[in-house]
Amino acid sequence: LLYTIKFERMARFQVYTCVLVVGMLVTGSLNTLTKKAQNQSTAPGIYGEEHPFTHPWFQTLLMFYGEAVCLIVYEIQRSKKRRERETQNIQESDSQPEQVLTGIFVVPTVCDLIGTTLSGIGLLYVPASVWQMLRGAIIIFAGVLSVIFLKRKMYPTNWIGMGVVMAGLAMVGLSSVLGEDDSATTGVSHGEMLLGIVLILLAQLVSASQMIIEELYIKKHNVPPIQVVGMEGAFGVLFMSLLVLPVCYFIPGSGPHHSYENSLDAIAQMWNNPAILGFGLAYLLSIAFYNYFGLSVTKSLTAVHRTLIDACRTILVWVIDLIIHYFILASYGESFDMTYGFLQIGGFVLLMIGTLLYNEVIYIKCIASPRTASGFAEISADFEGSQPLLDGSLRAN
Repeated sequence: LLYTIKFERMARFQVYTCVLVVGMLVTGSLNTLTKKAQNQSTAPGIYGEEHPFTHPWFQTLLMFYGEAVCLIVYEIQRSKKRRERETQNIQESDSQPEQVLTGIFVVPTVCDLIGTTLSGIGLLYVPASVWQMLRGAIIIFAGVLSVIFLKRKMYPTNWIGMGVVMAGLAMVGLSSVLGEDDSATTGVSHGEMLLGIVLILLAQLVSASQMIIEELYIKKHNVPPIQVVGMEGAFGVLFMSLLVLPVCYFIPGSGPHHSYENSLDAIAQMWNNPAILGFGLAYLLSIAFYNYFGLSVTKSLTAVHRTLIDACRTILVWVIDLIIHYFILASYGESFDMTYGFLQIGGFVLLMIGTLLYNEVIYIKCIASPRTASGFAEISADFEGSQPLLDGSLRAN
């Protein structure tokens, strides 16, 4: 009977974990697809002229709203735990998060704001699959910054993994720059595509810096990750609404009202085209659910799981984009370049191999790190408490 009960509990846990992983995969893919679909949509703006929805700063505001929703989830979880303690007359343990100054979330929020917006601007110029693959550059920047600021020791396997990732990134970037010039159909030239790639890579540098800052100044306060996401979202909403978007409105540019970015125009386009509004709401909700799913399973995920989920997310985004373009609506999604598309596939394979090497899932025996050589049981103990507060591969933007 005891064996049966344990088996049933294990089966329920496995089903629950699978649901969370699938939810994380689906919502993570929706992050990219809905954001790109907004960029590919057109609608009349505030002055009645139809034009593409090019509002990356406004999309960053939507992202922060999605992150802020996590605060509601955090409060629900905290209230539930409080009621359980009161029912069982259990004293609060020392592991409870301490009260922290909310000001420590300001710098990570600014990094999140800059990184997400740079990445969003880059998405205007590159296909969704390329954008998704280029985000793998965060491994390189996070690895180098962790050595400099966190004094982490990197082994030859880690450096080789980073080198393979760099080669994969180069192949993915070249496949885009050398591909057919679709400026006549998509309005994006080779020069703009190269600019998009550079901006996406810069965004990964900023995001890696955010991870290091969170590691240095927030993790030591024992703050739950879901609270970190929620607080950064709340601060982000305030920054965007009260400072950034008004400044963007008054900066001279080519947008409506001769503004760099006109958020009133973004709202008008969403009002005039229900599809853009739907994509925006789906993006906001997918951000919220992706963070919840990701943070719910992070503790039980190994490097293998994280790598495979991120790989599946990239493949899913790519396949769905191709299906949309060829079988649903040619103005959305992306086409496959028969000349250089296979270069992108090769780059993606190198990205996965490099990530697996970096995470020591696979290794070269003659240069394996002491952690890997001593067995996987010791890897788990060696890494306990040393992982980033919010895994870069599980972060949505």
